[in-house]
This record gives sequence, C-alpha cells and structure tokens, in this order.
Amino acid sequence: MSLFPRSFFNDHYSFPPIFRLLDEFDHYSRISDKNLRSLKSFTPKFDIKEHKDSFELQGELPGIDQKDIDIEFTESTTLTIKGRTEHSYSSGTPQGFIEGEVKNGEEPSKVVQSKEKETSSSSSICEKYWVRERSVGEFSRSFGFPTAIDQDNVKASMRNGILSIVVPKARKQASRKITIG
Repeated sequence: MSLFPRSFFNDHYSFPPIFRLLDEFDHYSRISDKNLRSLKSFTPKFDIKEHKDSFELQGELPGIDQKDIDIEFTESTTLTIKGRTEHSYSSGTPQGFIEGEVKNGEEPSKVVQSKEKETSSSSSICEKYWVRERSVGEFSRSFGFPTAIDQDNVKASMRNGILSIVVPKARKQASRKITIG
C-alpha cells in the first residue's frame, strides 16, 4: 500500500510549487533572524550581454538616485558597481485600526467612532506596515570580463531605474616587427 496517492508522482504535476515553498521558507527564515536583519544590504539583478565589440550590462536599481551609484574598475578586467538606497519608515498602529470584535447587534460604526476618538487624543499617529519588501541599504556587484576591455570608452546611463553600462572590448594590437639594430 502506498502512502502517497498516484497523482502525487504524476508527470502533469511539477515541482516548481515545492521549490517556491522552499524559497519562501528560506526568505522567511532569513528575515526572522535578528543578526541578518541588522545587515542592510541587497543584491540588485543584472543582465550581461556580449556583442561582437562590447559587453552590455543592465541592472535593476529602482528608486536609487544616480548620485548614489559608484562605478569603477578595481582591476584591469573587473568592473565594480556600488550604491546605497534609503527609505524612511515609522511604526505603530495605523489610524482607524479596530482591535477586538464586533458583537452581534452592535453597529460597527459605533466601534469605529469610539476608536477614532481614542486615536485623536493620542499625541502622535504612527503607521503600521504590513509588508516591507523594498530593498534598502548598500550593495556591491563585481563583474569580471574574459577579454581585455577599453576602460577609457565605457559609457553608463540610468533611465527608469535601469542602469545601462556599455563596456567596449579592447582592440587587438596588430603585430609589429622589430628590427635588430
């Protein structure tokens, strides 16, 4: 007798939902760890495309100002991109938040009114975030290129949160004959 129904191993079902569950569990466990919470860094995603005479990098950096991004060559064929982003948050109970339950026969509006009076008397109103998924902190990405590159002609631009960098390949030097004199 099998412990799993036949449909459990059916080819029509795939494993992506299981992998998604594992990814969500991993993400949740990382967020709940207080030590990792203090490290404020993230890793932006980049696409790298090779052309005949250049490399093209495109990275997602939404909400990051151009002035907060540094691009430099740390070695002759290694490009490093660093940056930071900040968002301000406040915490507390959102205005109009109702605690408790409404009993049968009571009008919900009365509960809301009494709660509104209570909040207006408090000195400061704070917001409560239910989800905070935006990336904050610092990032650093390094990309090594397999061939020599022309560092003097690298071009970078930022548009709609997408950083585009074109890194031209170095031209091959023609062979030169040296005469002994």
